[in-house]
Amino acid sequence: MPELPEVETTRRGLAPHLEGKRVRGVVLRRPDLRWPIPREIESVLPGQRIDAVRRRAKYLLLDTQAGSALLHLGMTGSLRVLPASTPVTAHDHVDLQLSSGRVMRFNDPRRFGSLLWQPAGETHELLRALGPEPLADEFDGDYLFGRSRNRKAPVKTFLMDQGIVVGVGNIYAAESLFRAGISPLRAAGKVSRERYAALAAAVKDVLAYAITRGGTTLRDFISPDGAPGYFEQELSAYGRGGQPCPNCGRPLKFANIGQRASVWCGHCQR
Repeated sequence: MPELPEVETTRRGLAPHLEGKRVRGVVLRRPDLRWPIPREIESVLPGQRIDAVRRRAKYLLLDTQAGSALLHLGMTGSLRVLPASTPVTAHDHVDLQLSSGRVMRFNDPRRFGSLLWQPAGETHELLRALGPEPLADEFDGDYLFGRSRNRKAPVKTFLMDQGIVVGVGNIYAAESLFRAGISPLRAAGKVSRERYAALAAAVKDVLAYAITRGGTTLRDFISPDGAPGYFEQELSAYGRGGQPCPNCGRPLKFANIGQRASVWCGHCQR
């Protein structure tokens, strides 16, 4: 599933083509994706100007005066801005027709993505319980330390809890814990304030760098211009179980933690 850097890469690619443009029309080639597409997408969105393209966690919001179209890429979704004459292919489920003469096209082979509606002045129920953004100032070691007290769950599971912090999925949790030298198996409540400061800094560094590299290409992720992400080529831990640790050379360990594949160095991460 695309993680925060992939979604942020998509947002940055879309924004110059969407912001300031009006939605001339909406073409729905099916009534649903993961969930039914609300009627407001066809009845309210056309005619609206897109004032901003925002990201909240792994959701993209196209803000207008009337409200926001809320998009999630799911497992295999992609968004492209294309000439309106571009032939429709299999799994091209939604077009937003823009005043520029182009279309924003939502392709999703497995239909795990979503297109929903958030009325102006409201917060969609999917966004209400989310934690802070990992690149925001409020996310730091003190915050993690305070939220982790008395928690027995592994720190990796804690870090991936969207109510604690959004957008730190499996790949980037593994890479951040590796960089901070913290074992993913350690109980969240047993990590010190100082080590949480290192972990928060690692999360920020790993995510910020991944964004500059276009995210991580896994399965079908591509950015709006069709280019793949390149951070996958630079992973230190994720997907490298049994291979040499980049730091000490010992074989990296592999196990499922919270039903998610996890890789770490038993020597460098404690």
